[in-house]
Amino acid sequence: MPERDRAPVPEKAPLRPRNALSAVLLALACLLVPFGALASWAAHGLTDTGRYVRTMAPLAADPDVRLAVADAVGDGIMREAGHDLDTGSLRGAVGPFVHDAARSFTRTEAFRAAWDAANQAVHAAVLRALRDDEERADPVTVDLAPVVARVKRQLEDDHVSFAHRIPVTHTRVPVLPAGDVDRLRRGYHVLDTAAFWLPLSAAVLAVTGIAVAACRRRAVTALALGTALGGGLLVLAVAIGRRLTLADLPDALHRPAAGAVYDALTTTLRTVSWLLLALGLTVALASWLTGRCLAARRHEPPSAAPTTDPPPEPTRART
Repeated sequence: MPERDRAPVPEKAPLRPRNALSAVLLALACLLVPFGALASWAAHGLTDTGRYVRTMAPLAADPDVRLAVADAVGDGIMREAGHDLDTGSLRGAVGPFVHDAARSFTRTEAFRAAWDAANQAVHAAVLRALRDDEERADPVTVDLAPVVARVKRQLEDDHVSFAHRIPVTHTRVPVLPAGDVDRLRRGYHVLDTAAFWLPLSAAVLAVTGIAVAACRRRAVTALALGTALGGGLLVLAVAIGRRLTLADLPDALHRPAAGAVYDALTTTLRTVSWLLLALGLTVALASWLTGRCLAARRHEPPSAAPTTDPPPEPTRART
């Protein structure tokens, strides 16, 4: 048939709008994946008190964390004892003993129990303040009297002079000021909502984008590559967040302790980020290899039919 007499192919025209719509849906899904993972980690991973205490428990054996806690406890004891102990040589003599006792206390089993109890109290207080719907935000404080009492008891057991004069008062140590509580409360409600809707929206957009696409295998490959890219960007964001967090700390001596706490809190987020990266690359590679195999089979020449010997000619009878 001549070329001009061939009928036009009507199926090619609708493919461009379908591919464009699929590309938009898949791009939105890939964009929502890292934000959904971040919101889910912040809303669910950090708001479970039991999980938070279990995450922070191994830090009781970290040397940098123990040093930071010992310095904070020792300084707090000396501030409270400043009115009873004179500001002269007596205070200077007791100070080293107090700090040494605090450091020694951080290497005991009692410190591990106190560490877990303090983390549980701090987390419960912060979570209660974030979930409170009152308009007036109060500062979050924690009582350190039990820790001071344990250190004083150890000083008395070590027969340190003037240890009995260290007062054990119910001092409310501020954890979050009222302004930060109000700001974090609004962010918490946003994250709590986003943790549910962002992953669900990403899944719906991904499924719809694959269903609309003219070539679903290519759509799966694009979605997998976008997911891997989102996981890689999330890994980079965690690393940049760590550097910025430590850079804002005023005390350079306690930055290693803050880094250990940051690493412990973001362990789950880093694991999810690497899983997204690995899963996306694996699915993209599998989809690409599947397409290559199908293309190779499609262009493979058909096998020739087996040749058979022609039937023997009938013999004519001799006359």
